Amino acid sequence: MSYRIRPDRALDDEVHKAAAHQLGKAMAALTDRPQGLHEAVHAARKNIKRVRALYRLVAPVAREFQRRENDRLRAMAQTLSGVRDATALIEISHYLQTTAASEDESHALTRVSDVLTTRRDHLAEAETDLEDKARAAVATCNEALEALKDVSFGCGRRDTARLFQKGWRKNVRKAMEALSECHADAAHAESFHDLRKRSQDYWMHHMLLRDVWPAAMHAKQLEAKALVDVLGRYLDMSILSDVADREPHLFNGSDDRARLLEAIISRQQIAREEALTRARWVFADKPEREARTVKRLWLEAAD
Repeated sequence: MSYRIRPDRALDDEVHKAAAHQLGKAMAALTDRPQGLHEAVHAARKNIKRVRALYRLVAPVAREFQRRENDRLRAMAQTLSGVRDATALIEISHYLQTTAASEDESHALTRVSDVLTTRRDHLAEAETDLEDKARAAVATCNEALEALKDVSFGCGRRDTARLFQKGWRKNVRKAMEALSECHADAAHAESFHDLRKRSQDYWMHHMLLRDVWPAAMHAKQLEAKALVDVLGRYLDMSILSDVADREPHLFNGSDDRARLLEAIISRQQIAREEALTRARWVFADKPEREARTVKRLWLEAAD
């Protein structure tokens, strides 16, 4: 797996290789589409998230490059988000159905899933420019590849260790700030969204640097991924609740909407508590201490 930065290699080569591989995979997904365009969009967006997380890790020595490329790739990913977001609502409705508290609720949520599938299909039919967006996304990835060729980080072994220390510390600090806001009684979904973004970076940074201590980094990577998944469910339920409020006509006056909202309220509270518990464990260490450990492990592995 090439999404890694190995301690015994030059930083420039490793960053270029990891980023180029992910950009190449995004372009191939959008071009080849073995499972259709919508699945290709989903796969490409995941590749782009990995590139952006990589660039955040090296941002302390390439801030202008990181800001410019992050803006470029974020804007591109947003153009591809419409139908994927609608598909995510179908997936969360399936989750709610599997946790239904009664047979009546299960039947209602099955009908809700059918409604959401029809909604997604209508949105897909209305999005007549998705092919153009996919082609534009491939062109953007090519531009990102060209920009990558021109960047150099100029880091030796110790400079690289200090770089990762700074990048790691910054991301964990942001995660803990978001976690603190999530604990507030009036916490908004945006706070949980921020926590999820920082947790995604944390998960991907463990993937990137896993060679410094494979077993421990892999274990923490799995914990962070589980946190990201729970936060994703929590946020998707918030979005589904908003859609039910904004588009009540979808339910044709039936009581399915009421049952859906009841299910969301109960399951979202469970997801919230699980997310906060997992986050306290994942981000248990102080940012400064954890960042120093990463620096030390990198130097030892590089030797």
